Amino acid sequence: MSTILVIGGGIAGLTAAIEAAETGYDVIIVEKNPYLGGRVAQLRKYFPKLCPPYCGLEIFFKRIKSNPRVKILTMAEVESIEGSAGNFDVTIKINPRYVNDNCTACNECVEVCPVERPNDFNFGMDNTKAIYLPHEMAFPLKYVIDPEYCKKDECKACLSVCKYKAIDLNMEPQTMKVNVSSIVVATGWKPYDASNLDNLLPEHPDVITNMMMERLAAYNGPTKGKIVRPSDGKEIESVAFVQCAGSRDENHLPYCSAICCLATLKQATYIREQYPDAKVYIFYIDIRALGRYEDFFAKVQKDENVVLIKGKVAKIEEDEDGLIVTAEDTATGVKTRQKVDMVVLATGMQPSSSEYKVPGIEYDEYGFVVPKEGIVAAGVARKPADVASCNEDATGAALKAIQVVRGR
Repeated sequence: MSTILVIGGGIAGLTAAIEAAETGYDVIIVEKNPYLGGRVAQLRKYFPKLCPPYCGLEIFFKRIKSNPRVKILTMAEVESIEGSAGNFDVTIKINPRYVNDNCTACNECVEVCPVERPNDFNFGMDNTKAIYLPHEMAFPLKYVIDPEYCKKDECKACLSVCKYKAIDLNMEPQTMKVNVSSIVVATGWKPYDASNLDNLLPEHPDVITNMMMERLAAYNGPTKGKIVRPSDGKEIESVAFVQCAGSRDENHLPYCSAICCLATLKQATYIREQYPDAKVYIFYIDIRALGRYEDFFAKVQKDENVVLIKGKVAKIEEDEDGLIVTAEDTATGVKTRQKVDMVVLATGMQPSSSEYKVPGIEYDEYGFVVPKEGIVAAGVARKPADVASCNEDATGAALKAIQVVRGR
């Protein structure tokens, strides 16, 4: 039986992999992170059901664990792709985790580790130890060591307490070569870099991105789900959301990122649930909540403490005990200056491949995958999309990949 390669272990990659495997095909998942789940694992809730991500992810993980046709390579990267549809030779580099399959996630290694690192899963809003579990429901459920921070031979405290001999500080990168018939590229996305938006005061601790807000609201986030002002831990009385922060702008991302409006409406409910008296100000160009999501928009819009202001934010300034958001209300022609405790930038979706491109894959000017025979894109590797759309898209990608295998 020919093999299908899936590059990326986020929601689109998982969908494509499991759909192909359950149809009877061998699948290899290559994921650069030490865990599967991608951006979805970082969310507080996702559409359309507005449930926590673990609801859906644990079902995927169960299906993968029970299917011997799926092979998972985490901390891995595709180094080269050669050949053509039906006969691709792929070179994969597997980076060392420094923790082997003996790991039981007992946490004793973490308790003795003396070194901390910024927690990238929480966008640097807290720290982990140099040896860490990416998150509570990480799959595979194994710790990982960050070699940039681990003292290794100078320390070895984790080695002394691990009774399962799960830690191997001498692990080296490995290279493997595989032959596959077709490839699904599901490399996902990253938030647009807010540091490029100088007028929006991106370096201020109380100006955060929409993905950082998801982590603040998440029960396993840096504040255990309590939404507070990052600079001083103060409870929130007012928040401004700045839409199209880096999107629909020829100086940044010229396209609409499709989901930012819905993400902001959702996050407005996070705040209103925690703070019944808090004010939420949403500065927008257009609110895009298509199809079945129109009702959700209408529900949020009815909240008297949610104020929608049609106008692009010109600048954000620091003020005594707060921030000032300046914009022109295009509906009234009046320039507004709104003081708030915190600002959330609805940064756009940028394909991860805009930063790192897989050799052998073709991309357009924005970093989205250009498909060719035998290579198909899924999810945000193809275009900006929400979770449900990524699932649907990935199912179609799996079908296209299978058609290449069957045509061999």
